[in-house]
Amino acid sequence: MSGAAAPDRRMSEFKQSKNARAHHQISMRAVVTGGGGYCGYKLGCALANIGASVVLCDIHKPLWMIPNGVVWIQTDIRDYSAILAAFQGADCVFHVASYGMSGTEQLHKKEIETVNINGTRFILNACKQQDIPRLVYTSSVNVVFGGLPIEDGDEESLQYFPIDKLVDHYSRTKSIAEQMVLAANGSSLAGGGILHTCVLRPPGIYGPEEQRHLPRLAKIIERRLLSFKFADPSVQMNWIHVENFVQAHILAADALTPEKNFRASGQVYFIHDGEKSNLFEWLTPLFERLGCSKPWIRIPTCLVYASATLMEHLHSLLRPIVDLPPLLTRNEVMNISVTHTFKIDKARAQLGYRPLKYDFADSVDHYMESRPQPSNYQVFFNILLTFTITLILFFLSLKLDSLSVLHFFKERRH
Repeated sequence: MSGAAAPDRRMSEFKQSKNARAHHQISMRAVVTGGGGYCGYKLGCALANIGASVVLCDIHKPLWMIPNGVVWIQTDIRDYSAILAAFQGADCVFHVASYGMSGTEQLHKKEIETVNINGTRFILNACKQQDIPRLVYTSSVNVVFGGLPIEDGDEESLQYFPIDKLVDHYSRTKSIAEQMVLAANGSSLAGGGILHTCVLRPPGIYGPEEQRHLPRLAKIIERRLLSFKFADPSVQMNWIHVENFVQAHILAADALTPEKNFRASGQVYFIHDGEKSNLFEWLTPLFERLGCSKPWIRIPTCLVYASATLMEHLHSLLRPIVDLPPLLTRNEVMNISVTHTFKIDKARAQLGYRPLKYDFADSVDHYMESRPQPSNYQVFFNILLTFTITLILFFLSLKLDSLSVLHFFKERRH
């Protein structure tokens, strides 16, 4: 890491600790589903830092050290009896767990449905049975975005995107689950109380040690598979740093208490860093640290979308033999090629949400320092395999009926 980057990181860490101390000490018994993942783990640690007793629920144990005040319980949210046991004694649930957000997972429909819909139903029932009065649900901006441009959208004006027109099962199931959570607001608890729920809609999440987006993007760039770019350069989107993600969740839980007049009860909030950017420009630090030139070859978006469609079909055909990861899914192509930005005024006004400024370059530096180095054989084999598959898909995509692909985009413009 360069000498200039180290002070930047120390300043970022100072801001994070200062932000954590800004929350008053609380007496909360919290359960975090998806607590073995990056966001759930970070949320659990932050809650423990301000005095909460925390249970992390997940199938997998966190990759990081579990601090004092935090307990991990191996839990599959598709197992109702396991959820009931883990929720015992809690007074607030943060439902962060989900499946199918990106990459190959987006194509595993059965797992997506059982986790995102059935799991959420079990969690709601467990809250009622165990007398847990607060539930904060981590949703997604994808419940309102399905390929049509959105510029500075807000919670009141944007409707759910029609479920039957969403191209990926993750977005469909998150939409269904979010509506289930909101419908459960005001439900009676077994002990006579009331369940108060609210929903947070983050975009893509980044931060040091993030395991999903950044490592995958780095692999794609290193294999020279992102040496081209597509979509209009003016296309913009939002991102959220994990510390801002954590801040919003803690504030939302606080706004579900009688002391705050249950102001978040039944509400939905967009949350992000308060900035918007073009993906290819935002990724500049990653290209630079990997020693790769930024993409300069521009190809039609419809061609990329057609290739993604073929990749998804090829994955379905070959999955019984090999789980071949697609370079990009259709949903990811739309996310990159269509502007979708949102206002966070409501979260600012009702929750007191104040996102701090973070530099993506700091997360890139951390990743470059900590990632394992692949062997030369692995690098060569991966490049050869991926290049061959991509080349085949590229030529196959040229034979697609271009009118059908163009028709897809025309539908979303009207």
